Amino acid sequence: MTRVYRWEVLKLLAQKRTYLGLGAAMIVPLIFVTVLILKTGGPNDIPLGRYIRQTGLATPFVVLFFMSIWAFPLITALVAGDIVASESHNGTLKTILTRSRNRGEIFAAKILAAFTYTAVVVFAMGTVAFVAASIEWGFNDLTSLSGTTVSAWHGLGLLAASLAIYAWPMAAIAAFGLFLSTVTRNSAAAVVGTLMWALLMQLLGVLPGTESIRPYLLGEQFQAWHGFLRTPADWTPIVRALWVCALYVGAPLAVGYLVFLRRDVAGE
Repeated sequence: MTRVYRWEVLKLLAQKRTYLGLGAAMIVPLIFVTVLILKTGGPNDIPLGRYIRQTGLATPFVVLFFMSIWAFPLITALVAGDIVASESHNGTLKTILTRSRNRGEIFAAKILAAFTYTAVVVFAMGTVAFVAASIEWGFNDLTSLSGTTVSAWHGLGLLAASLAIYAWPMAAIAAFGLFLSTVTRNSAAAVVGTLMWALLMQLLGVLPGTESIRPYLLGEQFQAWHGFLRTPADWTPIVRALWVCALYVGAPLAVGYLVFLRRDVAGE
């Protein structure tokens, strides 16, 4: 299993789209900080936006808010939607499936590789935004969403926890992309379908009449990290995100796995 996982990671490292997504995740916060340096004012109407020039810790949260709408789903879809379909298109999946490793190991390795990439791009954004902003505005105490002040090191821990909980609904996006990649065998269809599904989940969350189901929609889980920024921490959205996203991860992966197991090797 470990060998197959390493193999999948090496394949990701050999693809341009991997670096395209990772580069975008790192460039966006740099552009954001640069614009703030050159201009006055700031995004005061979003979480922590009013404190963005008080500490470098605020910037990663603000950039996360902006990128959560479409950027991170797109970056994730580019890799997850291609991870199986590209091999079907190139005719290499037949060779992979006829090797000594069983299909369960191969599919699990692809899941882990897609999840690893998703976590890396999220934390890469947070790291670049934190370092760039701290160079300009310093590593100072952070004002929480409740208006209380937390120490810089405590704020850094909150940032790590927030990025981790945000990566979990992003894993659900990756799971759906991998499902489409397995079922459609078409990278373009899987990537576009995953992105549209992610945007639909967020759109449903703002439509009137969805109040009763809104807490359980995937789009709502993208905001669960706000719970860490309250004093005391609001664990309700965090715990809900953990089990709700587990369903959004498990369902498409289970179906995708069954399709992968039944894949006709001779027809590849």
